[in-house]
Amino acid sequence: MVSALAVAGYFYFRQPQKPLFKTLKVERGAIVSTVSATGTLNAVVTVQVGTQVSGTIAKLYVDFNSPAKKGQPIAQIDPALFISAVEQARGNMLNARANLAKARVTSADAKRTLGRDRQLLEQGIISQSDLDAAQTAYDAAVAGVQAAEASLMQMRGALRQAETNLAYATIRSPVDGIVVSRNVDVGQTVAASFQTPTLFTIAQDLTKMEIDTSVDESDISRLKVGQRASFTVDAYPDQQFSGKVVQIRNAPVVTQNVVTYVAVIGVDNGDLKLKPGMTANVSVQTLSKENVLKIPAAALRFKLKAGGAGKGGDKGESQGEPGSKAAAPGAKGGGQGGAAGTDGARAGVPRKGQGQKVYLLKEDRTPVAVSVATGISDGGFVELTAGPLKENDEVIVEQVVPGKKPGMAPMGPRF
Repeated sequence: MVSALAVAGYFYFRQPQKPLFKTLKVERGAIVSTVSATGTLNAVVTVQVGTQVSGTIAKLYVDFNSPAKKGQPIAQIDPALFISAVEQARGNMLNARANLAKARVTSADAKRTLGRDRQLLEQGIISQSDLDAAQTAYDAAVAGVQAAEASLMQMRGALRQAETNLAYATIRSPVDGIVVSRNVDVGQTVAASFQTPTLFTIAQDLTKMEIDTSVDESDISRLKVGQRASFTVDAYPDQQFSGKVVQIRNAPVVTQNVVTYVAVIGVDNGDLKLKPGMTANVSVQTLSKENVLKIPAAALRFKLKAGGAGKGGDKGESQGEPGSKAAAPGAKGGGQGGAAGTDGARAGVPRKGQGQKVYLLKEDRTPVAVSVATGISDGGFVELTAGPLKENDEVIVEQVVPGKKPGMAPMGPRF
């Protein structure tokens, strides 16, 4: 009798335990599809101010964060050499002007001489050779006037160049803005012989900024100019800022065979909290729907373990990646037709007509497979566009193994 009870107890306890499942409810509410990207804050217009002349910095009128008005002097290069060049060029021009006057006098005298010689030739007083000599002298005098005029024009240009270089010795702000960078100090020599050095960087208006974000090529089709965006920066982790898409550039950016496109997000920075160079984590709202049925994305990734289904379940399926966490954009999971809502999270377009499968937990705690069609996703939930599910139905997101914490590998000795 004892042996029979022992054998019966042995086989009773050898029976597999009924599987346990973690479930979440089908909800009704709003769902927003977004595209996430990372970018850098910049001023809308940033001007690099350099110098067109070489010399030693004699004065600085602005520093970091100094406001600057258009045309305001911001630095002064020692003007001594430029003043000397102006004086020399002015002297050369005056000399050329005097030479022109002298040439005109010589030309006038040669013209009078030529007129007299013509009369004398008619009277037979001089020979033809004397008249020819007078004509040659007159022609030479006219050419001398033209040469003197050209020399005067050349000297006038040299004077204008010297005066321009003298004006360039005073470096002025080209725009209204704020100095965000200063690269020189008093006494430093700058050379503009081959490349114009950058002395200052001026942001034209820090109350209007932009974020240059890198968007993956699989998401760029979802972005449109005018879409709303929100972002955070590390300097203010608890504050969310807003903006909108103002430009989507067509030029591809290829980095290690990964193609991205630059989307520009316009930002209002009236309180001047945001600074150039800050890293922004941007989320652009691409699609939004209100009052729709939505299911957890993890339910679409879930598949039963082999032998874990009840009478209504599917047997012989392998376990995917169970878990109650939201489906990450681009993750590959189980379920027919691909990842649960993954394509919706990345492409943001409904996948109507494409059969996907979730497991509904019946009253006797056994799972049954249900075919559904999904729409857009926010990463955590997926829109339910077709299927027998209704609000508050419980769908399986994870199979719980007895003695194992959800989401953790079982502990035990290795053999």
